[in-house]
Amino acid sequence: MNAIALCQPSIFSPRSAPAFPQPPLRVLRAALAARLGRLVQPTRTELRIDVNQPDENIEVELDALHRRLHTAADPMNACTRLPAPLPGLILHHREADGEHYVYVEDTTRGCLAGYTVFSRLIEVDRRTDRHVRSPHSKYAPAYRGRGIASAVYDWALGRGFCLVSGARQSAGAHALWRALARRHPLRWVALRDKRMHDLGTTVPPERANELDIRMILLGHGWSLAQLHAGSLLHPAARAVATKDGDTLARRHAQRLARAAPDRRSRGELP
Repeated sequence: MNAIALCQPSIFSPRSAPAFPQPPLRVLRAALAARLGRLVQPTRTELRIDVNQPDENIEVELDALHRRLHTAADPMNACTRLPAPLPGLILHHREADGEHYVYVEDTTRGCLAGYTVFSRLIEVDRRTDRHVRSPHSKYAPAYRGRGIASAVYDWALGRGFCLVSGARQSAGAHALWRALARRHPLRWVALRDKRMHDLGTTVPPERANELDIRMILLGHGWSLAQLHAGSLLHPAARAVATKDGDTLARRHAQRLARAAPDRRSRGELP
């Protein structure tokens, strides 16, 4: 997209200003930014699929990680090996602070194909934290669409972890989740008040766009009934009540903030 240059006020004669009044430059810039934002903002009907990392950045990161993997003094060098999904690949696994890292190495080409981190969720309580992880992956373009990431996710699900999607996804990650849902139960959840609230197997598109609405894949040994019985999933009605309560509290705080200057002028507040 070509850059759009705003004319500077200095090129106009000062005498022309009264005859042709111009809005302040900051107003023009704000209007232009708002207009451009509406033009480039993608229309989504499912979740927030707006992650698009440059491939060259991923390649640079993978090269650095591959060097660390074979550096004796580096913690990555102490990874354990997992069964590989395809010939010529090696899966290296390490755990740190409850988070699991799986690096996929292509021994034939001597490079790192990609990696997945199964992160802990700060949005859930301690009870839930023991059983759920949120996967985040980066794979080089040449290794996408070959079932490698799917095999890594299957490994985590097979260990009994329930996987919760992130706040945003790339188009490839979203397609991966849909593929995994063919062999693993998938639910939609709302993350509110440090709890996961069960929204069922589908949600309207407008709800899917909310930042606290996520997908969850049930790991090995888990059923919907067990998640509810273990207080890992809570009724959807509580999520709505929590959201409504948050909205009311926020509006009340805004009203108090607006009223504070008037109350101070009347000597009601210090």
